[in-house]
Amino acid sequence: MKKLSLLILLSSIFVACELERFPYDSVASEELFENEGGLESATLGTYAILKGDADGNGFAPQLFRLSEYPGDNVSLSGNTTDPLFYSYNYQNITTNNRSNNMWTAAYQAVVGCNKVIELAQEGESPERDQLIGENYYLRALIYFQMVNIYGRPYSQGAENLGVPLKLTSEIDDLPDRHTVGQVYEQIVKDLLKAEELMTLPKTNAYATKEAAQALLSRVFLYMEDNQRAIDYADKVIASGNYSLIPNANLADYFKLAPEDNSETIFCFRYQEESDYNHGWYTVGSLFANIKGTGWGEMYASSTYLDLINRHPEDARKGFIDPQYILDDNGDKIPAVYWVDADYKYQFRLTFEDGGSTFFTDNNIDYEVQSEEVNGRTLHFYINASAEKVYVTKDYDLYKRNGFPKFYVLKTSLQEDVAQLWSPVVSRLGEMYLNKAEAYAKMGDDALALENINIIRERAGIPAYNGVGELPAGTTALDAVLEERRLELAFEGHRKFDVFRNNRTMNRSYPGSHLNGSNPYYQVLPTDDRVIEYIPESQIIVQPTLKQND
Repeated sequence: MKKLSLLILLSSIFVACELERFPYDSVASEELFENEGGLESATLGTYAILKGDADGNGFAPQLFRLSEYPGDNVSLSGNTTDPLFYSYNYQNITTNNRSNNMWTAAYQAVVGCNKVIELAQEGESPERDQLIGENYYLRALIYFQMVNIYGRPYSQGAENLGVPLKLTSEIDDLPDRHTVGQVYEQIVKDLLKAEELMTLPKTNAYATKEAAQALLSRVFLYMEDNQRAIDYADKVIASGNYSLIPNANLADYFKLAPEDNSETIFCFRYQEESDYNHGWYTVGSLFANIKGTGWGEMYASSTYLDLINRHPEDARKGFIDPQYILDDNGDKIPAVYWVDADYKYQFRLTFEDGGSTFFTDNNIDYEVQSEEVNGRTLHFYINASAEKVYVTKDYDLYKRNGFPKFYVLKTSLQEDVAQLWSPVVSRLGEMYLNKAEAYAKMGDDALALENINIIRERAGIPAYNGVGELPAGTTALDAVLEERRLELAFEGHRKFDVFRNNRTMNRSYPGSHLNGSNPYYQVLPTDDRVIEYIPESQIIVQPTLKQND
């Protein structure tokens, strides 16, 4: 009975997708692949499934939530009934409907890809080969993201369980979970095939040869096949089809229409008229309230802010929008703030007296002093216990539950629409970072720094002139991973970058993830909840799917 239920479920999924793509249901599906028009319609249907709907459902939006919220760049300012809370605080549940929505959308899209791959004949025209290649690419992308959400990092063992590899459109093909190694092997195979078949130029809203090469670079990096990660990044760079957005325009990266962005290699293109609705349930609505749209409840973390603030001139600070309080004259209100030993924000308004800055606490005036450390100006005060407490000298901000509102703008304001955003899958900046990490792991520190310097110089911050300029105790790999955090923040990379490098996710900073009786201050790469549970509803209809511990 359960198997029959699954067959009915899979059948209804595919029929629903097929009807959506092909309203002429009196025509046999095989006939629809006899020309490029039918093949293109089928492929566009798969892109649509992956994009999801205007209410934030679907593969791409859920992938963002499940990959970005467990990282250390975000800070949720309160509790929520949304199941995103369980991924954010590492208290995962098997009934997370966002996880189930991603799983379902992923396999809907996989079946669509499989149908095209099965029925479309290669070698008949470049246009047809291009479309077949796009389906190989999309299938590889789906499996790559799924195996990293539901399977342990490749570096922790290729024999660990990954996700089922469904490679046919047959309804009664019910594969169990394959190993991480098997899934990665299929991903590489599909991407190499996609690279071979895709020869036509397209906008960055569609898969292309360079999109396949860019994803191969990341896949090989995750597999620690470092030379091939470099080789494929170089293929993308050498194509000459992409250029880094200049420093002056960097903060507007995600505001541009994707096709006008010279750096984006591939993205899921969202349109206001079809993918937006009112904007309240988009990904960006959690990060900011813009033009009256959005919840604005999750902010940049204090540790990310500490990192980006090391260089006040960093153009990437433009992705953060502090919500300053203004006085009656429209001026910002001077203040200092810091994070105390209990990981709570403390704010104090400041005043000037005799050319010095002070704040008052419990009727005691404390002077805000400064010192130069490694070329940076740091501010501090001496507390009543004669201890030096470092503070940020800034302005007062609006707060929610005591958390200052540092809005994140990377997922908003595309084409000046409040919460419109096209999720970027690959961009040129990542290629230099992939090369840098691979070189660092191969022991070539000079080339590692050379590549992150390309990113640092674009951001407007000083380059490293050799490992001797790195902070004490910092390796070239440390510097690369720090630069990845800065550059790729809020783009769905951070969780994977930490755990695949067998590092600890340090979440010792203010946020509602520290509420409750069992908070995770530090998440080890070997912890069970580094990966999501397989959705319970999927196991109910296919009991042979083994659950994650």
